[in-house]
Order: sequence, then C-alpha cells, then structure tokens
Amino acid sequence: MGLLLLLTSTLLSSYFHPGSVVNAQHTFTIRDISLSIEPSTDVTRGTNVTVRCKVTVSSSGQEALSREYTIFKDGSIVYTKTTSSSEDFLYPLPEARVSNSGKYKCKIKIGDRQSTSEAKKLTVRGLSKPVLHLNKGVVTEGEELTATCMAPGETGSIFFYFYDNSKEIQEKLVNSNQAVAELRFRSTGIHKIHCAYTVLLTPDSFKSEESNSVTVSVKELDITVVLEISPQYSIFEGDRLNIFCSIQTSQRSTEKMFLYLSEGTSLLSSGAKKVNHSMVALAKTGGLMLECRMEMGHLVKTANKTLPVTELFSAPTLTVSPAEVFQREPMTLTCKSESFASERLQSRDLTYTLYSLGNPLKSGNSGIFSGKALQHEFNYTCTARAKGIEKHSQTLTVRPRVFVSAPKISVSGKAILGQPIQILCESDTGSLPINYTLWKGYGIEDMTTVHMPFQKALFTVSISKPEEIKLYMCEANNGRREEGPFGARLTANVTVPLSHAMLSVLPALHDISEEGHLNLICSVEGTPPVTFKWYRVGESQPLNATTSDQVHKDYEFPVITKAHSGKYYCEAFNHAKNIVRSNEVTVEVRMAMWKKALIGGICLLIVTVLVLVFGLYFRSKRGKREAAAELSVKPSSPKSDDSLTVNLTHDTEVYYAATVRVDRAAVSVWSERKPEAGNDEESSMVSNEPDVEYTEVVHPRSADPARVPLRKGTDTVYSELQNSPHGAADHHDYQGSVEYAELNGEQPEISQHHPQDSSYQDLPEPVD
Repeated sequence: MGLLLLLTSTLLSSYFHPGSVVNAQHTFTIRDISLSIEPSTDVTRGTNVTVRCKVTVSSSGQEALSREYTIFKDGSIVYTKTTSSSEDFLYPLPEARVSNSGKYKCKIKIGDRQSTSEAKKLTVRGLSKPVLHLNKGVVTEGEELTATCMAPGETGSIFFYFYDNSKEIQEKLVNSNQAVAELRFRSTGIHKIHCAYTVLLTPDSFKSEESNSVTVSVKELDITVVLEISPQYSIFEGDRLNIFCSIQTSQRSTEKMFLYLSEGTSLLSSGAKKVNHSMVALAKTGGLMLECRMEMGHLVKTANKTLPVTELFSAPTLTVSPAEVFQREPMTLTCKSESFASERLQSRDLTYTLYSLGNPLKSGNSGIFSGKALQHEFNYTCTARAKGIEKHSQTLTVRPRVFVSAPKISVSGKAILGQPIQILCESDTGSLPINYTLWKGYGIEDMTTVHMPFQKALFTVSISKPEEIKLYMCEANNGRREEGPFGARLTANVTVPLSHAMLSVLPALHDISEEGHLNLICSVEGTPPVTFKWYRVGESQPLNATTSDQVHKDYEFPVITKAHSGKYYCEAFNHAKNIVRSNEVTVEVRMAMWKKALIGGICLLIVTVLVLVFGLYFRSKRGKREAAAELSVKPSSPKSDDSLTVNLTHDTEVYYAATVRVDRAAVSVWSERKPEAGNDEESSMVSNEPDVEYTEVVHPRSADPARVPLRKGTDTVYSELQNSPHGAADHHDYQGSVEYAELNGEQPEISQHHPQDSSYQDLPEPVD
C-alpha cells in the first residue's frame, strides 16, 4: 500500500509540474539557468576571463543527475561537457584576445529536459603589435624576397597586409597568427617594408597598429633595352620607318630574355635579344608611340619613344547640300580634305571615292557627287587617297525630309458659343518642324511651329455667332516654299448655351381635374442634346430627368389627384454646362366631373324626395279641411256702401270672421268649381263673367290656449270675390256655401267674433 501511494504521488507530481521529470527513481525540475562573464563583459587583451553557467535544479532523490553543458559563441558551439556535479559550470578564456569577443550562451540538458540561458556579450579590446621579418636586406631587380608578418598571441581569421613605402603591395588571409609573402621590386633603390593585420569578427573587425619597418636595397641589373627608329626627324605620312629593338648587357644570366615591339596596343613584332620592323608612318593624335619591352622571369625593362608624324592630308569630311533635302529632290554630296602638306602633295594628287553600304558609288578628284535624295534615310561615307595613304570620313546619314500634307482642322474639345474654342491643325505626314498658320476668312489669325512629335498646333479663338466657325482653315509649311498646302475649312457643331427656359402645362390650368392627365412641357432655346429636369417647389429631388435631342420635352402624370396640386418648375442644361431655370407654374387639381355630377344628382334626388314628401303631406291636410270648412256671407245681396260679413266655420265653430265695405258695386263670393263635362254653354257664360280675385285672409291665432291648442304657422283662406261689371248687385245667392277653401298648416285656433267691434274696412293683407 505504501509503494502504491508513493508511485501515485510521483505521477501526480509529474502531471502537475510539466518541467519535472522522473529520472531513475526520483523526480527533478530545472528551476533556473543563467550565464555570467567574469571579471567583466568589457576587458582588455590578456585578461583571464571566465564564462560561468549557473543552474538551479530541484530533485527528490539523493543520486547526482547527469548534466550536459554546451557553450555557444555567436550561435556556434565552442565547448561541450557532461558532468554529474551540481557546481557552477566554468568555461575559461585565459589571456583573452580580440577573437574571443562575441555573444555567449549556456545550455543544460538533463534527461529529455533542457534549458538555455540568456546571451551575454564579451568585448576584448587591444591587439598585439605585429612583427616583420625579411630573409634578405639586399636584392637585385627581379629577385624574390620573403617577408614574414606575425601577430603574437592572436587567434581567429586574420588579414595580413604588406606595405612598400606606405603603398600596399600584397595581402593575405590566414587562420593563424602569421603570414608569409614573396615580394619583388620593379624599381631600384631603397625600399622600406612594414606590415599590419586585421582580426575579423562578424560583423566587426579590429585593425592592429603597424609593425616595425625593415629597409631593403634593390640593385639594378646591367641590362639595357635599346629602341632605334629611322628616320628620326621630319617624318610625314607615307614615309617608311625602320624600327630596331635590342638588349645590351655585360653579364650572363641563366634566365631567358624575350623582347616585344608594340605601337600603342598593336604588337608589331617579338623575339629574343633583337627585333626589327618596317612600317609606313601614319599621323595620329599625340604622335606615333612605340615601345620595346624585355621580360626575364619577373624582371621587366622597357624603352619608349613618341615620334611626331606630319599629316600628309586630313581625313575627308562628307557633307550634303542642301542641308534639308526633301524626298526625290536634287542633292549634292561633297567629300573634301580640308588640309594637306603642300611640300609633299598637290591637290590633284588626291582621289575621292563615295561609298554606300561599303560599295563604291563614284570616284573623282573634285570630290563632288550629285544625285536625287531617296525616299528613306541612307548612310554614305567617302575616302581620300594619296601616295598609298587612305583616310575615311565619318558616316553621313541623309534623312530626306517629307513635304507636309494638307492639314486637317478640327475642334479640340467642345465648341461653345461665348467661350474660348481650341482649334487643332494637324498634318498626317511631314517632317518636323512644321509651321502652322490659322486663317479666318482671308486674314491670318495666328501662327505656331511644331518642333517635337508630341507637340500640337492649338489655337484659341472666340466666336460670336455659330456660323463663324466655318470661316477658319489651316495652312502647313515645312519647306523652303513660300506657301504650304491649305486644308479644308472647319466644320464643327457649335453648342449654343441654353436660355429662355419656360414651363407650360397641358391641359389648360382651369381644365385640370382629377383622374385626368397632366403634361409639364419644358422648352428652352439653345443647342441639343438637352438634359431636362422637372421639380416640385419644396422638393430637392427632381420628379424626372431625361436627355433629349430636341429643345423641348414633356413630363406626363398619367393620372393625377388632388395631391398633385402645387408649384412646378424645370431646369435644363446642355454641353455648355449652364443651367437655366424656368418660371414656376401653380397647378390646382379640380374635382372630377363625374364626382360633381354625382353630388348634383344626389342633391337633386334628395330635393325631389323632400318635395314629394311635403307635397303629399300638404295635399292630405288640404283634403281634410276642404271637406269640413263652410263659408257664409251676409247680407246675401249687398249694396253699395253696405257692410259685408264673411264667416268661415269649421265643425260649427267660427274659424274666421271679417267685415268689409262694398264700394260702388256689389261683391259676390264664388266658389271655384271645376267645369262639368259637356256644359259648353255654361262655360261660355263663365268666360264672360268678371274676373275672379283671390283674397288671402289671415286669421290670427287665439291667445287662449284653453280652447284650442297652439298651432304653428299662419292659416290662410282663399276667397273668390267677383265684381259686377256695372256696379249693380249680383243676384247670385250669397248665402250659398263656399266650396273652395284652402287651409295651410294645421287648423288654427278660432276666436269669438264680435260684430260690434267690426268696422268697415278692406280685407287684411296676408301676414307671413
């Protein structure tokens, strides 16, 4: 049980501590690792330096752990050691040198666990002074000398440099602290030799001071190089020169000597001990430079001479006339030597030859060649010959000019009335430069010259009327002619800025009604295409926008409602970019006709129904009162100035009473009867009777509410009164009942009549 608990504890410890490891029979963990440099990270040369690696390890067992230490310098392994000691690991650097400078790190590995410290940089300052040794102090020309340069105590990659009188003569790269160089001297006399070195430490380098100086004496060998030339003076081109190159020496040498004769970079001849060469002298800039060179092992001796050679004739120059020749036009090529040595040569002794593509074309003493220019560029050369001397001219390229073609004229951009217009003149073919002239009518407007291919002949003009644009044309000239070809006159569309914008509507404003259509017509003056926009006052966004090739355009509301009432206007613009705004039009949408008719019909129907209802109502009331009312008149036969009493009774009650005076003639009261059918005679008699008057008698309502209920309105009684035509009393029976009476409204209250209160008076006027 105890063993099981120990094993469980160990496993749990390993699980909860990832840096810990079970090694053999116990657990450990690498807690910390650090590196330090002693005594300092910045020391001078020769200091004993120790790189210390300190590691802290926690272990559960008593046995020593196997530890593998690795020391890195600048990322490279410099030392590795395995030990079981728990002491700090030391990496000594006795008498540190500059080569020991760098970044150091320490790594420890225990089992399958490892850890690395942070890097520390060590800087060692100071280099040892180099020491120079020579195997000889005296040498002869070409003799080899051995020099040894040492850097005491230094290590690493070292560059060694060897100097002769402060001039570097050799360098060597070695991985040791000394270098050996083989030195040879080309000049005689005293030479002072010293050396120095540089230690390379990427990315730095450290240079030492200079070594001791050693003197070397170089003696000259008894060897002389001789260069002889014949003739030596007054040498002209074409003269024959004899050249001798040789060696003079009094000593014997086991080494082989060799001679080289050169003229500039051209090797003329070579051989041992003596060289001869013959050549024709040629004039060159700086004279004729000859060299005789002797080589014996590493020994080199030379002899040099420069001879002035007088030019017999100058190199010819090839020219063309005229300088600017056009295609297929006559031209003259002239080949001429500007100078010649008159004491040796006459002008007639020179012969000139014209070449093209290496082939001779013509020859002659004058050097003048005539012909016609080709249609394309061509290269020509010429040569001048005399006394075996031949000289070539430089290559002349003849580029025939192309006559300018008739220019084309166009407008660059847009031609807008009232704004500057740019006119472009351009020819399809023609050699530059080209002079362009802009004409307006028969007068010159402006001129310009095009020198480069990317240039354009642009003219800026202004016009006041669109038809003025047709007056312009171009002239182009690139030759010697006084006048060049003319192009056609300018044909271009001139954009007239918009003006006089107006908004109108269809139908007329007073005819705009609901469910009809509405057209907003915008018209302007100017050049199409025109972009139209319609707006409603108070709204920033247009109702519609469209571009038209006409100067008027409409926008239609297919079906309008009352909501379309408001103020409208339009805007328009064309390529001139000027925006014009129209007048504002107030649109009032009226009610639709069918709605008006419907409302009128409904009102008429209501009135008709009301009329019918009230008519039927009054007719029923009237019928009832006609059946119950009775009218009586007393006396029955009134005379002039008699009083007449009229009583209207209803259901035995007096409904109305009145007293009137009869003037001049008797008055009869008639009831209006409908004529009976077939009684023509009676009808005839009636027609001869006096006219009938209808008098409206108003009976006031009773103030006594106890007898008869209060009635509304005024009751009217119509009585028929007939006057006698002759003033005599009518013999009709006035006591007869009146059959015609009309009662308006409900039956009024009837008051008691008192005859004594009545007086003679007319019938009262109707009261509303």
